[in-house]
Amino acid sequence: MKKKILIIEDNEDIRDSSVEILELAGYEVLQADNGKIGVELAQQHIPDMILCDIMMPELDGYGVLYLLSKNRETSNIPFIFLTAKAERADMRKGMDMGADDYLTKPFDDMELLNTIESRFQKKEKIEAFYSKSFESLQLLTNQNQGQGLDELKKIIADRKVKQVRKKQIIYYESDAITGIYLILSGRVKAVKLSEDGRELVTGMYGPDEYLGIQAMLSGDHYNETTEAVDDTTICLLPKDTVKQLLDTYTDIGQKFIKVLSSNLIEKEEQLLQLAYHSVRKRMAEILIRLAKQQNTSENSEAQIRISREDLASMAGMATETVSRTLSDFKDEGIIEKKGSVIDIIDFSKLHKMKN
Repeated sequence: MKKKILIIEDNEDIRDSSVEILELAGYEVLQADNGKIGVELAQQHIPDMILCDIMMPELDGYGVLYLLSKNRETSNIPFIFLTAKAERADMRKGMDMGADDYLTKPFDDMELLNTIESRFQKKEKIEAFYSKSFESLQLLTNQNQGQGLDELKKIIADRKVKQVRKKQIIYYESDAITGIYLILSGRVKAVKLSEDGRELVTGMYGPDEYLGIQAMLSGDHYNETTEAVDDTTICLLPKDTVKQLLDTYTDIGQKFIKVLSSNLIEKEEQLLQLAYHSVRKRMAEILIRLAKQQNTSENSEAQIRISREDLASMAGMATETVSRTLSDFKDEGIIEKKGSVIDIIDFSKLHKMKN
């Protein structure tokens, strides 16, 4: 079947030329000259992708994206903004709202086709994570409770899967809670800022781990800032849905509390390290912890990718101290280091330092 693309653009020349190119490339194309008509067509036909201008009469591109994100059937359609060069500064707003990509006008035929093909390929890769995300969610409930599993399946059906670029903020400390995030791929760091602006990395999270559980269970705002360390894929479990599950199924709440308890224990250990442990011992403990997050066997070598600045923030050290300590570890045959990649080649020496 032909993939269906909806283009919402008030400039007739751009719209007509784009429609012509897309039809020649084998796509079925729907078109609208304003945002209001575009929303109606999207809800009626459920296209495979939407291309949408930002500045339009009736309803602008931000309004289109907002309305479609509230509809279960249209919330996961890949959405690409069409933007003039003067509007590029506003793209952060669009990406934060959930847009997947953008094209800067004027664009040529190949830019248009390559962007669309690239986005379809990314969507296929994201869908490959769906089964993995279901397996992760399935761990939250007892398999003998069919109702709980059914509810979790609904969450997955309603999920908003998002690609987060490296160094992009997922949420800031004190932001209102939107839900719990499940990491499907990539890595995310959690950060607390001191009054003088210094940064402490309170956690590093990877695939199958959750962000925002503590905030969800304890209040209305996130209590730390989270930032993507690599290009990352995340799945949002909406706040209201999670609350309903927690109220209905006690075993799900117990599993969340177990995850939260584990996170709190790690943070308590981190505070003890900062208060009492030597520089070498702190660095050894952090390297072991980061290796464990990758499910690396301690009988084999492990490879960790992390910046010197993030290591310093996790360990409560100056970056120069991190560099000297890692150089010492390299001289002692414990690690190899190239750029931001650290290869652990002797776990036993790290454990001796830790103990």
